[in-house]
Amino acid sequence: MTHPSVIYLPRQQDFAELTRVWEASVRATHDFLPDDYIALLRHLLETQYLGAVNLFCTRDSHLRITGFAGTTPGKLEMLFIHPDFRGMGLGKKLLDYAIEHFQITELDVNEQNPQALGFYQRQGFEEVGRAEVDGLGRPYPMLRMRLKAGS
Repeated sequence: MTHPSVIYLPRQQDFAELTRVWEASVRATHDFLPDDYIALLRHLLETQYLGAVNLFCTRDSHLRITGFAGTTPGKLEMLFIHPDFRGMGLGKKLLDYAIEHFQITELDVNEQNPQALGFYQRQGFEEVGRAEVDGLGRPYPMLRMRLKAGS
């Protein structure tokens, strides 16, 4: 059972749990990434990325983190849902919160992650650009998406 209407603000002591949710989500949806790259990204997430964004999360009835998102001004930087809680509307809830409270209008998504791409398209985002490499210069194409006017 989740708390459907509550968004929580995690603290630094939640970073290990956020990282576990991130890794479970990535392994379920990013099957194109090799293990050594996931390990590198996990390290960067824990040591740099989580502390550089506005974080918010959802929790279950036992207050375990079920999903989380992070923003910078105008941009969704990350959104991950634990695989056990996919399909429950948590991604939409987190995205809606990001739009409403942080005025995000842009995001990047891995081109090789069709589930995420489809999700963002259904939420009113459209592709506006493409990069051949990800943020670390690796050959994982990224799509820049922007919220359509009036969405």
